[in-house]
Amino acid sequence: MSPYDGGDAARGVFAYRDDMSSDSPSRPAPIDPRGPRFAATVTSVLLLLGTFFALLSAASPLGATAAARAADPGFIVLAIAAALFVWGVASPSTAPWGVLFRTLVRPRLAPPVDLEDPRPPRFAQLVGLVVVSTGLVLHLAGVPWALPIAGGLAFAAAFLNAAFGVCLGCLLYLGLARVGALRPRGGLA
Repeated sequence: MSPYDGGDAARGVFAYRDDMSSDSPSRPAPIDPRGPRFAATVTSVLLLLGTFFALLSAASPLGATAAARAADPGFIVLAIAAALFVWGVASPSTAPWGVLFRTLVRPRLAPPVDLEDPRPPRFAQLVGLVVVSTGLVLHLAGVPWALPIAGGLAFAAAFLNAAFGVCLGCLLYLGLARVGALRPRGGLA
């Protein structure tokens, strides 16, 4: 049985059913769905910059040292993005884009129509972390196009969420939960 009333899965909005209380110890409090979308907007800009810089040096010779590859501007920008993904997974309430949304953006908006389960967006952050980290590790290992490809994939997912409200990581979370690979409960699941 799904904890959602159906919501609009394509937009990444999964509204709580009436029988779900946010004060339950096993369920995290619902969130404003515009927060993760705002974070995806800022993240997509950061990922686009990282991917652009990674493309500039993607054809660099394989003989470059690991230190030289780590000093690549694309590597640095995407490493910052990975660190922000870690922050978003470990402590979403203190992540910079969430704090910025809560303090500067949300007070200027009308209340949200629906609230969202925070677990799918948090899982999406984890997926972004895995994709970008894979690119970073492969780049350090000397795989020439790994960094721009990983950055481009992460950018595409963040852009889909920012521009169209389609959260691929959220959809993956729901699909895995439906087949029993994830058991939704408090925390990351």
